[in-house]
Amino acid sequence: MNSAQSYKHDAKARSWGPLLFTINFVGAAGYVVAASKAWVPAQERAVGLHSVTGEPFIWSLSVFPIWAVFILLNLIWGGFTVARRQRRSGIWWLMTIPVWLVAMAVDFTHH
Repeated sequence: MNSAQSYKHDAKARSWGPLLFTINFVGAAGYVVAASKAWVPAQERAVGLHSVTGEPFIWSLSVFPIWAVFILLNLIWGGFTVARRQRRSGIWWLMTIPVWLVAMAVDFTHH
């Protein structure tokens, strides 16, 4: 592989990191929106009512498919990053951790 082909290959590999990070950011926002279906309404919280009849089922049915897709995506991304020793992609991959932690913190504070 000559240097021009190597540069194109490296540029293509570098463009995957920001793209996958953006996809994760959108997925985390989608997770918060899906999880918000199970949040306690503000009116009930103000009065002190805490009905949890179907909340865990609604939450899990709306959240687990999103988690499954993004866990699989991020495991594959991490595997390629480690196997090919791509530090820049690895940095983008690690930056997804705080994004998902913030999304989960937002969700769990509303339960």
